[in-house]
Amino acid sequence: MTTPRDPGRAAAVPGGPLGADGDDGDTDARLARASADGDTADEQWSAWTRHETPLQRLDRHWTELLQELRVVQTGIQLLTGILLTLPFQPRFVQLSTFQQSVYLVTLVCAVLSGGLLIAPVALHRVLFRRRARRVTVQVAHRLALVGLGLLAVALVGIVLLIFDVVLGRAAAVVAAVVIALVLLGLWLLLPLRLLEKAERGGFEPRGLADPE
Repeated sequence: MTTPRDPGRAAAVPGGPLGADGDDGDTDARLARASADGDTADEQWSAWTRHETPLQRLDRHWTELLQELRVVQTGIQLLTGILLTLPFQPRFVQLSTFQQSVYLVTLVCAVLSGGLLIAPVALHRVLFRRRARRVTVQVAHRLALVGLGLLAVALVGIVLLIFDVVLGRAAAVVAAVVIALVLLGLWLLLPLRLLEKAERGGFEPRGLADPE
């Protein structure tokens, strides 16, 4: 049974906590895999604070991803359902060519977003019991990012369409730009800013940062 690693003891060994248990062969292999994936520091931090093995860490990441997808899927399913009913409304034929184009682009983005956000489930089914947890998590992560991007486009599109029908083109453009900037700030700029701070150690609890 592997004993929890001590950060102080691990720091004395080159390579961090993964080299502190004396199992040089297994440690070197894990470090090599982690370095190839660019997440050595994350694995070390997980080992220090959570006492996780790499597989336990991947299982946790997969569970967290599924929870996030459940939240997003509910919204995209509602949005897609509403969009699919619009062509059957009596006033739909009165839409201008521009409005119909916006509708079609929005619908395509919403459907593609839903497909990408559901794709990790199909990926997991195909790779089930194939010892491919790492690639499953990595690919599902990328699919979720692209799906969120398309969802943002769909939200901006639906705002543009509704405002154009109700208030006119000028108000629609202003509303769409505002919504686009808000989503850009919340979904991209804010996470990137926090990521930059995290990479500088800004979120490290006292005593858990790498010793100098």
